[in-house]
Amino acid sequence: MELNLNKYGLESLGFDEWFRDVSSDYIHSDFSLARIIEVNKGSYRVADGKYDMLAELSGKVLYAAESSTDLPTVGDWVVIQALDENSLAIIHDILPRKTLLKRKEPGRKVDFQLIASNIDYGLIIQSADSLNINSLERYLVMLNESDIEPILVFSKIDLLSSSQINELRNQVEKLNNRYVLISNIADRGIETLSNELEPQKTYCLLGASGSGKTSLLNRLLGKDLLRVNEVRAKDGKGRHTTVRRQLICLESGSIFIDTPGMRELGNFEIASGIEQTFNAISSYGNHCRFQDCTHIHEEGCAVLEAVEQGKIDIKRYQNFIKLNKESEFYEMSYSEKRKKDKAFGKMVKNYKKMKRRNN
Repeated sequence: MELNLNKYGLESLGFDEWFRDVSSDYIHSDFSLARIIEVNKGSYRVADGKYDMLAELSGKVLYAAESSTDLPTVGDWVVIQALDENSLAIIHDILPRKTLLKRKEPGRKVDFQLIASNIDYGLIIQSADSLNINSLERYLVMLNESDIEPILVFSKIDLLSSSQINELRNQVEKLNNRYVLISNIADRGIETLSNELEPQKTYCLLGASGSGKTSLLNRLLGKDLLRVNEVRAKDGKGRHTTVRRQLICLESGSIFIDTPGMRELGNFEIASGIEQTFNAISSYGNHCRFQDCTHIHEEGCAVLEAVEQGKIDIKRYQNFIKLNKESEFYEMSYSEKRKKDKAFGKMVKNYKKMKRRNN
């Protein structure tokens, strides 16, 4: 299935004055601009406002990439050379990014996995019948760290009673973020969300498999263009459908990036994201006796005192500590990995120089 992304030029893909300013130094000769609209296991598809093209990385981009963050991801604006009557593009460079959304690589490997770039709003989708505050806070930390405005979207509210919906609101409002309650089946809340969407702004759908991301996107599109698996009879939950990251334009002009469900969400290098997400805890931390207080065991810790007095919710405090510990652990591992990678890269370069001299 392909969606026409080329009706209205680069502006329909989110190209604005900011990108126009930063792109002036990147365009030369027969090069042009395009946006990455799909990433699938290392292959790319781009759109330039007129054509959709398969894309490959130039040798220069591959050689210059020192880490995963130096490679393109969906949402990137890239400098391309169009070939074969605009059926193939060679990616020669990546424009500076407004925002970059990334997480820890799943599993034991400690590296960044890119999710998407140049996002204005992150829509965190969670099933209303299985509220998980800890998971929401992980997503909020990731978005806040990237300066992306979060919007919480709770799907499947048709499965809740009125009293359960009121309880959901009470819990969610403690997070102090924009939120909307929807039902893709009962058609509740969809119009409210649709009316809040802004043209030429990029929204990224985030959440676990089966939370209703693709169903929501189909409703916003006004037609079932994206495949959705049937709901399981045993628990009433949808099954994972999206297998690639892709960018889709709505008729209203809003731009959406759909992403596969995330079974695990690890974060590191997230100090500002944690501080913003847990701003109440951070504000108490300013009054601790010691400037480097860990808020775990120190005397004179204003955070621990607030927890004991019930001013800070104990579960939020526990998640705050857990996320900090995880981040510190992964950062140490990542730092060691980067040192080894640089040492190996230096060895390879020295070997190539020596070989050239000998020849």
